Amino acid sequence: MIHNADQSQLESVGEGRLEADVVIERYADQGRCVTHVDGRVVFVRFALPGEKVRIRIDEPHNRKDRFWTAEVTEVYEASSDRVEPAWPLAGPLAWGGGAGGADLSHVSLEGQIAWKRASIEEQLERIGKIENPSVPVLRVPEDEDTQGLHWRTRVEFITDDEGFVSMRRRESHDRVRVKDMPLASQQVLKVAEHLDLFNRRFEPGAHIRITAPEPREGQTDVLSSGNWSLMINQELADGHEYVRERVELADGKACEYSVLASGFWQMHRMAPEILARDVMNLAQTYAVSEGLLPDNGVIWDLYSGSGLFTMPAASRLVPGGEVLAIEGAEQAVSSAIKNAKRNNIHNVTEVAGDVLQSLRHVKKNYPHLAKPDLVILDPPRAGAGKKVVEQIAQSEAATVVYVSCNPASLARDIAVFGERGYNITFIHAHDIYPMTHHVETVCLLSHKG
Repeated sequence: MIHNADQSQLESVGEGRLEADVVIERYADQGRCVTHVDGRVVFVRFALPGEKVRIRIDEPHNRKDRFWTAEVTEVYEASSDRVEPAWPLAGPLAWGGGAGGADLSHVSLEGQIAWKRASIEEQLERIGKIENPSVPVLRVPEDEDTQGLHWRTRVEFITDDEGFVSMRRRESHDRVRVKDMPLASQQVLKVAEHLDLFNRRFEPGAHIRITAPEPREGQTDVLSSGNWSLMINQELADGHEYVRERVELADGKACEYSVLASGFWQMHRMAPEILARDVMNLAQTYAVSEGLLPDNGVIWDLYSGSGLFTMPAASRLVPGGEVLAIEGAEQAVSSAIKNAKRNNIHNVTEVAGDVLQSLRHVKKNYPHLAKPDLVILDPPRAGAGKKVVEQIAQSEAATVVYVSCNPASLARDIAVFGERGYNITFIHAHDIYPMTHHVETVCLLSHKG
């Protein structure tokens, strides 16, 4: 699909379609790159900086729009980071793809790391007002052997009109039948084979979700253990409603979790362990060792989910203190309470409710927990938001560990933290979403005082 051509102007190719030959300028957000056509900014999917390509402008397009979006149809001069798409069905529409789910599958693993680093640093500089940020992006070592594939412990599909599992094709209502899922972990694929998933017919239009945690030390194969779930339209169809997760920490010990199969949990098979170890290590290095977090201290764990960070924080960081865990999803809080009992942890106060509203009432409802020494937060993609950040700042917490899956919202929140007297002490990221533009950033903020 690589040719030679000279750059040309925007042209109509029939049926209202507009195409152009362009040179790609730089990375942008959401797995896209930037070019210009007739002076207008165009965000292009499946491109790489420096490439000469032909693009097709997405419909509908209005000449008054400030920017357009587009997709590569041909590559004339390729970047050294370009590879054949690891999953063609998720590639460009013009190449028979369009299903989504792997928007960087045309990029080498090294190129994906460079892309994500550039994306985080650009957002921190432009939105976060951080001068010359430097953010290393770490690859999960196990992903080297699998070339960035087979990492998802949760996969979702929708069934087509004939009842076969499928994915929606971009720019249409078409559902494309799926006969494989290269991003699914080997355990998920074992469950899929057991269920004959890719040949089996379900009710047309049904939502299908398979959950299969990665076995850890002392655990058996997922099929032998029965530790998996098939959900159809949010209802349990096979396996178990709750699955077991085990997170081994740096001290050689582990935390055990029971997690709702239809609920949130980190998808990459190694992510829970990597992130829990990272957060604990940062807290030990920059808070405990500096005397900012005593054994009897107070920790806030915001957007705490089923307790991924709550359990090790309570048992290892403040064994004589207490953790206030706040989570909006009541079922996740119910799981977290059970997980505390499972791990013999008794110094956690679980709150089910909106994080902002709960923080506004901490002094009234939990006066002994109103002054945290450390705050851990892992908000959804939208970020914590200015009002939550202000509540954290008003608590006068000396240290904040922020885990983020969205560089843009992280940068917005960091800008507010900066206005309230917090500086970035440490930051790096983990590529726990290979083949996609998503990336997980872990940042430690310290108050200037």
